[in-house]
Amino acid sequence: MSPDTTSRSEGATRSGALVPFRVSTAVDEVVDRLVTAMALGEFVPGQRLPAERELARLLGVSRSTVTEALGRLRAAGVVEVRRGRTGGSFVQASWNELSAAAVSRTLVPHRSELEQLCDLRCRWEEVVARTAAERRTKKQAKLLGLSLVAFELARSPEEQHAADIALHDGVLAAARNAQMAVLSRDLLAKVAVGTPIEPFERKFYRRALTEHTSLVEAVIEGRVDDAGAIARKHFTMSARTLRAVMERAAPDS
Repeated sequence: MSPDTTSRSEGATRSGALVPFRVSTAVDEVVDRLVTAMALGEFVPGQRLPAERELARLLGVSRSTVTEALGRLRAAGVVEVRRGRTGGSFVQASWNELSAAAVSRTLVPHRSELEQLCDLRCRWEEVVARTAAERRTKKQAKLLGLSLVAFELARSPEEQHAADIALHDGVLAAARNAQMAVLSRDLLAKVAVGTPIEPFERKFYRRALTEHTSLVEAVIEGRVDDAGAIARKHFTMSARTLRAVMERAAPDS
């Protein structure tokens, strides 16, 4: 069977993502997953999508499948192509004419499982933060402080999203356990659409800044219990984003 006729089930299994019902081709799957990723804020407006080779790796499909899927998204006006050395495919909007159907196929059938995964993720990130507060080195503490400044200074959605990811990667690094990081990214991929990229909604930026500040301070100062409690509360933001996207796509589900 060629990559372009791979079933949704097979493609999702390779990436470790949830497995919705089948659609006709792997290209359909990739289109749905990219559109859903935009709806969740994994890729924000104005952001350049990863290169085709990287998307193929993340989604567990062939590069030719990604190429065709991106062609469909461009034709639909979901992404804009820019030429030159800094060119690529750029996201036009978080929600577009394809979003409701894509989310309904990709996430809504698994609402109950996703709720459980979100609960598990909040509890796991509490463990990560507690461990980071116990084990952070002086260098890691300094880097966490710098990542907090970068998040505070970020202005565009793309800058804020990148700074958010970097800060949480810093907490993972401070835990000094590679397997904890693997589990964190696996859970993140499962509550999204197979890409281990933190969802982000700009409307939550002020709350995120407050919670990031509290989390980083607790980790740097070695306040283990505080770090865990703050992290567990903070990661409910991703769960809230997921619920909001599903409700927008299927309000009566």
